[in-house]
Amino acid sequence: MDIFNKIGNVASETYKITAEKTSKIAKEAKIKMKMNELKSKINDIYEVIGKLVYEKHTTEGDVCVKEKVEQYCKEIDEYSKQIENYRMELLNLKDKKQCENCYIEMEIDAKFCPNCGQKQPEIEVKEAEIIEENNDNTDANENKDDTENNEDNENNEN
Repeated sequence: MDIFNKIGNVASETYKITAEKTSKIAKEAKIKMKMNELKSKINDIYEVIGKLVYEKHTTEGDVCVKEKVEQYCKEIDEYSKQIENYRMELLNLKDKKQCENCYIEMEIDAKFCPNCGQKQPEIEVKEAEIIEENNDNTDANENKDDTENNEDNENNEN
């Protein structure tokens, strides 16, 4: 019997690890997809800006595109900030950090950059909080099932 318990425990642990890795990979894929969408939007804006500038060049007269270009540049800045936030999220998922000097990815516990040798600031690692889920719905459904089973048993006895 003890061997079956060990096999069960190993299988459970393997499932848990696999589920965590799969979840992490799925999160990374979603973040990368969002980043690519934002990069595509930025490229579209670059194209619009280029057309505006060229139209100004080819149009006779004094056409002012400065305000439109400034507005598009602000949009690009906003998208760039979002991309940077997603990139930092990806680093956290991979348990990595970025060198402040050369911007290379490195292990989160590295004290010096393996690329440029720059001393890295220490990052506080916080313990993860365990939040227990309240399964009120499950308990309610179990109680409902128990009640139905009791009623069925009483009907069968009658």
